[in-house]
Amino acid sequence: MGCGAMSALKPPLNATLAAFGARVRARRAELGWSQEVAADHIGIHWTHLGQVERGQRSPRIENVLKLAAGLQTTPGALLDGLPAHE
Repeated sequence: MGCGAMSALKPPLNATLAAFGARVRARRAELGWSQEVAADHIGIHWTHLGQVERGQRSPRIENVLKLAAGLQTTPGALLDGLPAHE
């Protein structure tokens, strides 16, 4: 089993990151973009985007801003109303 297959088996770090990742994935799907195309627009590697979408990576604020800009949305659209991690 390759390294990519192993990361797909890892669960989200928490419910907040899982919900955030779902929003990122949904916005990417609305645009009709693959992870590779979206990552190019955002300016990150597609594997990084995949980890964010699966809730396996907590993006820094700078990357939240890059994600929003690259996905042609606002940071608020990606963040507003997410469950607070406890």
